[in-house]
Amino acid sequence: MPEEGSERLTPQGVPYKDIPHIINADGQYLFCRYWTPDSPPRALVFIAHGAGEHCGGYTDLAQKFTEHSILAFTHDHVGHGQSQGDRMVISDFQIFIRDTLQHIDIMKKSHPDLPVFLVGHSMGGAISILTACERPSEFAGLVLIAPMITMNPESATPFKVFLAKFLNHLLPSLSLGNIDSKWISRDEKEVEAYDSDELNYHGGIRISFGMQLMRAAAKIEKALPDISWPFLLLHGNADKLCDISGSQLMYEKTQSQDKALKVYDGAYHALHHELPDTASSVLQELSSWILQRLPEGNPVQSKAQADVAFSA
Repeated sequence: MPEEGSERLTPQGVPYKDIPHIINADGQYLFCRYWTPDSPPRALVFIAHGAGEHCGGYTDLAQKFTEHSILAFTHDHVGHGQSQGDRMVISDFQIFIRDTLQHIDIMKKSHPDLPVFLVGHSMGGAISILTACERPSEFAGLVLIAPMITMNPESATPFKVFLAKFLNHLLPSLSLGNIDSKWISRDEKEVEAYDSDELNYHGGIRISFGMQLMRAAAKIEKALPDISWPFLLLHGNADKLCDISGSQLMYEKTQSQDKALKVYDGAYHALHHELPDTASSVLQELSSWILQRLPEGNPVQSKAQADVAFSA
């Protein structure tokens, strides 16, 4: 479980000794959350949050897992939420993956015989994919909610990519602009909650961070033909933040036999925070998918292993 640390404070001034945390290989303190079921856990699920947000936004999803005796755990990535690090600054995307594997290893020591699943949203989807690529035989499956697999075609034209690379050497802290919260969800209450959440990052995305995202996307695209582990892709076809073409590419290019892509008509980016009917469907879909892949899972409605679905 969380490692003991010295008297250090979160960016919000809370002593880390009073909250769950791990200490990464760079000595940075990462805030953690754990949702433990009442009964002995049947599986572990690590949840990787997206860029600019924090792990507190996944409580509903995690509680859905605990209802089925699944232990969910997560942390705020470096530079996010209640973890240490300059806000939305990373020298190498690999740090996110390294920290994820460290946290998983800690939990596996306490639960050595349980299957491990990864759930990732947006940038967390990219982290999950690259984490699984490092240890392809270690994970029972991935659920990817609007994952960042390719860069948005509108924001990653050849000229813009060239310009970003050039400016990254001269002005790495230059802002590329903010995440437009109106595209988070069609539910106005969810957008308002996102905007008012002080743990979310509301500033501009630096060129240096954007370059790390582009490098991660390039690494994923190169790895796709070698991917054979099980995965479920959930994506809204009105997503303006992570283009659905990335999920379609992953579904088409991977050699996995157990894979599925479900498209939500008209839905925006954060499907788990979408309009109530959509959000409920997403939580049910991903929990059922994981339950079906447990050694002794609860009986649930069967679905084809390789399948593309479309949801209104």
